[in-house]
Amino acid sequence: MTAHSNSQRLFEEAQNYIPGGVNSPVRAFKAVGGNPLFIKSAKGAYITDQDDNAYIELINSWGPMILGHGNTHIQAAVAKAIEDSLSFGAPTAIEVEMAKMICGMVPSIEKVRMVNSGTEATMSAIRLARGFTGRDKIIKFEGCYHGHGDSFLIAAGSGAITLGQPDSPGVTQGVARDTLTAPYNNLDSVHEIVKANDGQIAAIIVEPVAGNMGCVLPAEGFLEGLRSLCDEEGIVLIFDEVMTGFRLSKAGAQGVFNVQADITTLGKIIGGGMPVGAYGGKKEIMDYVSPQGPVYQAGTLSGNPVAMAAGLSMLTQINEDETLYADLSKATEALEEGFQANLDELGLGYTMNRIGSMISLFFTEEHVVDFDTAKTSNIELFGKYFREMLNNGVYLAPSQYESLFISKSITTDAVGKIVEANRIALKAIHYNTKS
Repeated sequence: MTAHSNSQRLFEEAQNYIPGGVNSPVRAFKAVGGNPLFIKSAKGAYITDQDDNAYIELINSWGPMILGHGNTHIQAAVAKAIEDSLSFGAPTAIEVEMAKMICGMVPSIEKVRMVNSGTEATMSAIRLARGFTGRDKIIKFEGCYHGHGDSFLIAAGSGAITLGQPDSPGVTQGVARDTLTAPYNNLDSVHEIVKANDGQIAAIIVEPVAGNMGCVLPAEGFLEGLRSLCDEEGIVLIFDEVMTGFRLSKAGAQGVFNVQADITTLGKIIGGGMPVGAYGGKKEIMDYVSPQGPVYQAGTLSGNPVAMAAGLSMLTQINEDETLYADLSKATEALEEGFQANLDELGLGYTMNRIGSMISLFFTEEHVVDFDTAKTSNIELFGKYFREMLNNGVYLAPSQYESLFISKSITTDAVGKIVEANRIALKAIHYNTKS
């Protein structure tokens, strides 16, 4: 058993000063048992905890480290930017360069506004859609997570699921009334909601590939159907690409499925590891944002030059790497095949969902297509699996309801080590389940 005494000590101390001892709920390991590890460094495919244990990790800071940890070009760009000061609260050349690059990579984005997180981006996108349409209600999908804004904590995903609080206290009934929920991948239910609220729907917000009930892909025709419905009803279609943006392709999920949104929210990868978010879309909609238009949104640190330097370096490297997405997909497919072979050998019931470099293993034989089918997963078994993988040197997302994110640093050798750890972990939980 690996020693975690320093992490244990830090966790005990943290609980005296930080609610639950963590600054984001899923980090607390409550969904998988045990206590969280405190990380002190990371490089490439590996993270190292405060007890000097090293792990191959498949979270990559929940997505942004697509090129691996400690990318030398990003670190150099940050170091250079710091020489000129950490923040100005005023326009800079680099944020113009960053905005120009985003607009050039995502065809549906004609103008973009930088913010500081994915949550800020989605909150701002909803306000903009309401201001643009003059309507109040939005439709979101059960199990999709769009940050911790009040409007989104209705049948939310990830940590909200594993804590058993998909509807968070503190969200008012008034807010809840304006947020209508539909099952993911169920186009008929969306049509019914729109019909029942004729002329009242400002926006439909959706993860084009869900990542916070595990990796769940859109059914054939689902995104296209949403696009057609929004066109017919004058509804703003928002794609939350905080996870999928620049991960599935240079144009995100929109480049894979060839369906364009009216507004796109971004985060994670565009910061290169720094706290950055953005929302952008059609010029006619974005020009409603202050100071061009009447919809107010502001932020002292928006467009922060250090964060912009990290993000610009990241996007530049992505643009220059012609084989990046093919290589990521190949490595993730190899993991999928190795996991499947191990699971099939033991006769364990499972479902695996994958697209590009996003992948999830569900301990259920149900085909996972929405929130309800995701919840058929054996959570207790996943917790045991997580702990066994950790014991064998692989750090997974500490929740069944999170996608894994593969980085460029996951080499053929790393894939082999992960698949072997998976084989050992599955055998251990299979034996314990039988005994």
